[in-house]
Amino acid sequence: MNSLFMFRRVLLMSEKRYRTLSISSSSSSRDIYPIMKKLIDTKQYKKAIDIFDEKFDLCKDLEIDLALKACLNLNEYQRAINIQQKLSQNSLNNPYIQTSLIQLYIQHHDINNAYRLFLKITNKSIYIYTTMIKGLISNNMLDKVLDLFDEIKIQPNEIMLTMLFDVCARLNNDRAKQTGKKILNEMSEKFLNDSILLNSAIIMLMKFGDVKSAEDLFHKIKNKNIINYGAMMKGYTLNNMCDKVLDLYEQIELNLSHISYTIIFNACAQLLNDRAKHIGRKLLDEMPKNVKQNNYTQNSAIDMLMKFGDVQNAEKLFETIKKKDIVTYNAMMKGYTLNNMCDKALDLFEQTELNHSNISYTIIFNACAQLLNDRARQIGRKLLDEMPKKFKEDSYIQTSAIDMLMKFGDVQNAENLFETIKNKNIITYSAMMTGYNINNEPLKSLKLLEEMKKNDIKVDEIISIILIDTCAKIGIRSICESIVNQFPSYLYNNQYICNALISMWGKAGLVKTAQQIFESVDQPDVITYNAMINAYGKNRMGLEAVDLYRKMPNNLRNEISYICILNACSHSGLLDEAHSIFNEISHKTQQVITTMVDCLSRLFLFDEAKQLIEDYEKCNAPYSVMYMALLSGARNSRQSHLSQEIHKRMKLLFPNEKNLLISASVLLCNISSSLGHHEEAQAIRLDRIKEFGNKVKVGLSWTEVNGEVVQFTAHDQSHRLSKEIYAEAQRISAELIQYGHVHDASWITRPIREHETVESILCSHSERLAIAFNFIEGRKPSFIQITKNLRVCGDCHQATKLIAKIRQVEIVERTNREIDEDKNEKRIWCAVNYSSKLQIYNSVITTFQFFAPFIINFISAFILITKKSHQQLNIQRQRNFRDILKENYREHKHLFIAPTVLVILALPRLIISYMSKCMQSNNDSWLYLSGYFISLAPAMLTFIVFVLPSKFYKKEFRKTIVQYRANIQRRLRIAS
Repeated sequence: MNSLFMFRRVLLMSEKRYRTLSISSSSSSRDIYPIMKKLIDTKQYKKAIDIFDEKFDLCKDLEIDLALKACLNLNEYQRAINIQQKLSQNSLNNPYIQTSLIQLYIQHHDINNAYRLFLKITNKSIYIYTTMIKGLISNNMLDKVLDLFDEIKIQPNEIMLTMLFDVCARLNNDRAKQTGKKILNEMSEKFLNDSILLNSAIIMLMKFGDVKSAEDLFHKIKNKNIINYGAMMKGYTLNNMCDKVLDLYEQIELNLSHISYTIIFNACAQLLNDRAKHIGRKLLDEMPKNVKQNNYTQNSAIDMLMKFGDVQNAEKLFETIKKKDIVTYNAMMKGYTLNNMCDKALDLFEQTELNHSNISYTIIFNACAQLLNDRARQIGRKLLDEMPKKFKEDSYIQTSAIDMLMKFGDVQNAENLFETIKNKNIITYSAMMTGYNINNEPLKSLKLLEEMKKNDIKVDEIISIILIDTCAKIGIRSICESIVNQFPSYLYNNQYICNALISMWGKAGLVKTAQQIFESVDQPDVITYNAMINAYGKNRMGLEAVDLYRKMPNNLRNEISYICILNACSHSGLLDEAHSIFNEISHKTQQVITTMVDCLSRLFLFDEAKQLIEDYEKCNAPYSVMYMALLSGARNSRQSHLSQEIHKRMKLLFPNEKNLLISASVLLCNISSSLGHHEEAQAIRLDRIKEFGNKVKVGLSWTEVNGEVVQFTAHDQSHRLSKEIYAEAQRISAELIQYGHVHDASWITRPIREHETVESILCSHSERLAIAFNFIEGRKPSFIQITKNLRVCGDCHQATKLIAKIRQVEIVERTNREIDEDKNEKRIWCAVNYSSKLQIYNSVITTFQFFAPFIINFISAFILITKKSHQQLNIQRQRNFRDILKENYREHKHLFIAPTVLVILALPRLIISYMSKCMQSNNDSWLYLSGYFISLAPAMLTFIVFVLPSKFYKKEFRKTIVQYRANIQRRLRIAS
């Protein structure tokens, strides 16, 4: 809109100058000019040039300028150059001819010749400056525009100012901000009535983020039009202030333009609250017919409805559009993708008969990456292979294609595509690194980091988060520290980075570091809390996780919070806490219920887990992940019958979920193997290969020695020091046997081949090779860290603990179990672990039981002794009451000592009841259990404390024993 306005003004000014320009010309020349002018006005450019060529000798500067303009419109660059070469020096010095030549050079991107000619002009007019600025803008040389502006000595007009504001808005750097604001502050007040100029200034300020100045400028406009309102609303949208867009919309008393509708629909699509949905739908319903025919507005409305989740109405609107363009199809396909209806996106793609745009390819690649089924793989690969060459150089399309291939697991083709990209940027690198992380190849991500450094590509926020994820997958502390130390210091003030670091250190087992970062965050958001809760959970610190969850503001809790805390309870065996939290959740989503099923299955509570699934399926479709959690628990408990039952049901319910059924088959096969049913396991394996192929996730282990990160698979022979590694593994195995370790064949999940033994198979597991690698070449490490992408087998876990003891080394597994000669598995000792309501009841009852007997005993003893002293005073009147009382206290002091001793012994029980927590320890578990059992002492010591110190009680006790003995003997005589 601004460029059209400028062109109109430039044309009017040119014509005015031509009318006032006095050029001596013959009568023949005067006859040629009107003919050429008329032909150009009627767009008969070729005829105008033909006349010029025919009458060239008679033509003067006016006709030459018209001829150059005709060439400009016909895009005949060479013909214009031929004309230029015939011109005299006087004609070449004509400012209008110079301007036309500059325009010609610019049109053909010959910016050097344009600039060279521009510099030759001594008396530059505002028109020539404007032409040159426009040329620099069209060639995307925005910094040069500011350089040129700094040289201008004449007063800029409204056209130049408009262009300058647009340039500053596009650059949006410190220089542009300083220049733009300076121009605006020094601008003459006469320009305050120029609507287009002020709109450019408002948009510039909004892009600078200077909303206050933009608002002040807007309020200065006396007669506001819909374009002014549109500029403000667009600015608010740019600054994520969509509520202000709706506020301003409600103040407008003018008829809205199609641009206004588009801006408001976009604002509603961003907000997604009840007010936005109400306004958006109302505006759409009341939209005039003429606006409804505008494709841009309709496309924005479709996008808005899709983001509302209102797919049905978006489809209805789509059907009403008669002339659908590719942007309309893109809006629908993108909407389907947003609403997890990617199959519909592919259906619509296959119906589209229009040429696809770059956005179309990006959307379809994203849809295929989400679906990940056979159809998506076929369409995605075909589309990539048949994509026109011009799109193959588009960085956004390339990035989407790489992301799709990586999610397909097709790392090789993703790498091939990456290598074809000439100008790799940070987005391309981020797609590759993310893909490597997805495909369990984090070491390749680190290699890409080194390549980025060589290409002088700086690490930004997005790359930092990806690298943190890379480190989290590797899980080796030294690597984490090395990578994180390379981040620019300002990134540590970024909350997204802090959240990612909390998660990373939690996965690396450094919970204290994660805690320090958590405590450094001034205002933790939901992601910060969730990351810390998850870090506790992964390190089996369930009680700390529960404590933090209870401290977390209720309004921050979301679905992820519930999943993290239930997982934490699950890993720490805190069943009562899990039940309590689960029951408190008002809206139990699919994922929350799945996590609870997993928790119950881990604790082998299969009946309760199955009941939870049955209750869920009364109102919902079956969910495969719930059954996978159940099957995983059955595998851990080695329940073959239950596992087979679950597997059959999964095949019945989810026949199309290929990857899920492969994983389920692997678990079922492992159960059969662990029970020694190798023929059954082999049959399951062959069925899986026949149905799905031989694709199974490979178990990987990583370790780091002297800065080198090494990856191992089971039976890996790829390392250059394989002989030394296997020799060390055999030495370690011999030491394990010497110390009493028996290799557990139940963890072998395939038939033992010829020349193989149970020992040779288990000792070749990836984690055992990684441990052996740390000891070769005479190394004696004090600390070893192993990271795995899958769970550690039971035999390797037991062996690792014993290796740590034998070799006097601390070993940390990625499963966050610390193992060394003094540290066994972390255990949780639960003396008291009630739900929240029972905790209160337990504390009240225990307090009552603690104090009531003590007080009753004390008061009873005091009353009895006092009463007895009064009775003795009546008999022995010559004695003092105080002396008698003291004598009785000394005689019956055991009546006061006994309850006091019992109170002291019962204190641990009272303290534990108020703590109402489990205790974590790595060793000295007897200390915690002793504290609990001491609390039971009062009941056991009643006889010793009350009876034995008293002569009277002992006498009565003997009498009672004699009576019972006599009764028993009498009954035995009668019976005989």
